[in-house]
Amino acid sequence: MAMIVVALAAPLAVAGWVRLNRPDPTAAAGRFDPNIVRTVASTTTTTAPPEIVATTVPPVPELVSVAGSKLRRGVARPISSPATVADVKGSKIGLYSTAGQSEADEVFDNPTWEGLPLVFLVQQRQGDWLEVQLNTRPNQTTAWLRAADVSLRQVTHRIVVSLASRSLTVYDGQTPVMEAAVAIGDPTTPTPRGNYYIDGAVRTPDPSGVYGPYQVSVAAFSEVLMSFGSGVGQIAFHGTNAPSLVGSAVSNGCLRMRNADITRLANTVEIGTPVQIA
Repeated sequence: MAMIVVALAAPLAVAGWVRLNRPDPTAAAGRFDPNIVRTVASTTTTTAPPEIVATTVPPVPELVSVAGSKLRRGVARPISSPATVADVKGSKIGLYSTAGQSEADEVFDNPTWEGLPLVFLVQQRQGDWLEVQLNTRPNQTTAWLRAADVSLRQVTHRIVVSLASRSLTVYDGQTPVMEAAVAIGDPTTPTPRGNYYIDGAVRTPDPSGVYGPYQVSVAAFSEVLMSFGSGVGQIAFHGTNAPSLVGSAVSNGCLRMRNADITRLANTVEIGTPVQIA
């Protein structure tokens, strides 16, 4: 029974982590891999692509106030391919409620508490400022940051998850390049719907264990479970040692995949890839 109820991914720091699309077989457990930073830096661009120019994106209709934070957050919108990803340069980054604000309302650490490089999905640009989607609660919230504090790169893939058909499709541009069945959240612990992105990935210490060979983290959080184990209730694609349950609604919110499928996913998409769950 235990293997059936395990669903939300364990904290991603438990295993040697790898940048998506470039697995590192030598990564030691819990060890930061400097090659990830070098690889990301080598693919960045300093020119903002047209799809994040402010005039092409409608204004955010509302702002969300979060208890304990001065930061007022916007609401993320769907992003089409290619998407623009912001890799944080320094050890910390300031987040702002509005573009042009003089003082930051909140500061995020880089790397994250799990030891992963901090990345955001860009929503729009206004001059020297970027609106980005955050990988924190509440789900689908955004904030502003200074463009000079990040490096920009593009990703052409996107992932679409259908909860009704319990499947995912990976697109490269408009072309589907992968389809796979997934197990979704139980009705009492549902997989959250919305627009998200891949914010990290690890190779697990036990490929035959409950999480299979990879965990691919989504910037989405259970809306029922505020914590899971020693983690914060974050959703992930991951493998399984109970493949017969793939295609069922049995998880605590995560998206379980057959081990061959999660391996293919981890070697197809990049960190920052948009994820739509509907």
